Amino acid sequence: MIYLVEDDNSIRELVAYTLHSAGFQAEGFEKPSAFWHACETKLPDLVLLDLMLPEEDGISILKKLRQAPRTKKLPIILLTAKSSEYDKIMGLDSGADDYVAKPFSMMELLARVKALLRRTEKNEAEVVYCMGSLNINQTRHEVKVDGTEVTLTLKEFELLCLLMENKGRVLTRDQLLNSIWGYGFDGENRTVDVHIRTLRQKLGKCGEYIETVRGVGYKIGGNV
Repeated sequence: MIYLVEDDNSIRELVAYTLHSAGFQAEGFEKPSAFWHACETKLPDLVLLDLMLPEEDGISILKKLRQAPRTKKLPIILLTAKSSEYDKIMGLDSGADDYVAKPFSMMELLARVKALLRRTEKNEAEVVYCMGSLNINQTRHEVKVDGTEVTLTLKEFELLCLLMENKGRVLTRDQLLNSIWGYGFDGENRTVDVHIRTLRQKLGKCGEYIETVRGVGYKIGGNV
């Protein structure tokens, strides 16, 4: 899945059409808010990101994606009318993998997309966690209990992976909040408790692996 954040309707529709014609799944977003909402449900394999956008500029979006644990390695290509060397360097220094200046040909864009996906697929080893009948494939965003897939929200999935990454360690509510929701999150640590409860329910018998350490936080433990 490729996400395209572009406020120009004609460019957005043309790029999406080209990607579909080449066999890719693609979804376009006019506003960053719609893009962020979609990422909560499903992370893309690659992002095509314009710089000049309403609500929030592309560099700001790029920096946020690079700072978040789950999206820091997400392949990102900037699409922008700004073609000066300074703008290109600023985009690449902010974490972009590639840069295509407008106007560009669709064939060039397709070649850049395919090349970047080849590089990232080659370098990305699958990250898998197993515990008893619980199997988590972090790379594929899959969770299975006794071979049956369990559907989790993005935050639930991130929470589970973080606990598995730190198996045997107690993570405080503040640590979980900061890692999953970010330092700018203005909620309260009750948010963690609510997500842990729904996560346990969805995991069924494997929910018992998530232990509560009273007065501190949570950890992955239990006999397997």
